[in-house]
Amino acid sequence: MGYRFIGKEKNTTQNLTINLQIMKKFIPALAFLSIFIWQGNASLAFASEQYDDLPVKGLAIAAPKSSELDRFVRFMHEELGPRKINTLVLRVDYNYQFESHPELRDEDALSKRDVKKLVAAARQHGIKIIPQINLLGHQSWANSTGNLLKVYPEFDETPHVKMPDVYQLPNPDGLYCKSYCPLHPDVHRVVFALVDEIVEVFETDAFHAGLDEVFYIGDDKCPRCQGLDKAELFAGEVTKIRNHLALNERKLWIWGDRLIDGKTTGIGLWEGSYNSTHRAVDLIPKDVVINDWHYEKPVGTPVYFAMKGFNVISCAWRKPEVGVSHVEDMFLFRRNNTEVMKDRFAGVMLTVWSGVTPFLDGFYAYKNNPNKVWTEEELNNPWVTFVRMFDRLEEIIKSEE
Repeated sequence: MGYRFIGKEKNTTQNLTINLQIMKKFIPALAFLSIFIWQGNASLAFASEQYDDLPVKGLAIAAPKSSELDRFVRFMHEELGPRKINTLVLRVDYNYQFESHPELRDEDALSKRDVKKLVAAARQHGIKIIPQINLLGHQSWANSTGNLLKVYPEFDETPHVKMPDVYQLPNPDGLYCKSYCPLHPDVHRVVFALVDEIVEVFETDAFHAGLDEVFYIGDDKCPRCQGLDKAELFAGEVTKIRNHLALNERKLWIWGDRLIDGKTTGIGLWEGSYNSTHRAVDLIPKDVVINDWHYEKPVGTPVYFAMKGFNVISCAWRKPEVGVSHVEDMFLFRRNNTEVMKDRFAGVMLTVWSGVTPFLDGFYAYKNNPNKVWTEEELNNPWVTFVRMFDRLEEIIKSEE
């Protein structure tokens, strides 16, 4: 898919200034959360306080293609293990040789044998792999339809919206990515077969359903969804996926943006919702794990999710200072909270929105040239953020040893 956050890159910065008065409305009892003032003096705070390690120290990245597998496994051994990364979200989508629906496979997809190499490497270092297949949204990218809607066009929530020859944003149809219709009677028969198969082959007890940036939902022209409440539709899909996984004691992970009111908070329509799905936050089961991503500044919404009863993971991307702040904030959120709330602040994750090869190329170029003077543009990359986030995390932990 390439760099999928083109839209975010163009649209987040103008909407991310959060006014204190808005935050007081957005997060009840904000006075209780005086931790926000600590950011300016974090080094002093961390020097004198005791901090437990974070439960989740994660990396989210596209699953390697079969041709990239050996290099990625080497990276797991040489970097993820030594850095004590314990969670690896792999965006698999259709990059697996599915037996339940072989018609949906990508070319050069991972075989079962390939996956077992990843599983073995992860087990050696105590890393939990969580495979991701984008459900509901992200069923297309730019002018290309994803595998599910190519093979099963009847699942399309907006079949009247035609894929353009040349994609531009904005556009008259408001097309960012296609969605499947959550009320189509046959869609879950297909996608749940994929979910079951991928979780089984990765030998894991958790699955990531994506569910970010769902702009097409409850379309007025959909014969099943028209007129229905978008928050209830979104919550219904989250709950259906969660309940399916729970049959085998597996957990659901999702991105958190659709559960944030993008207008009231000023966060915007990418990291928050403009189509009312945010009300679903009060309608879904509390054991869904929220991956709360903010890439331009470390917005304090993990507190919001924790106060709603969810376990939450703060996610960074390509700005090192934002990633480091996510790490520091997570420790402070855990320390400056009640015993009931503390463990809901589950950890941090670096997200990578490219394939494996561009990330590893950049990572090793950065690592192998420690004396190079890098430009700001060169430093604003996920591999630099990865290094600095987890270096900072280790500094905080080691300061207590």
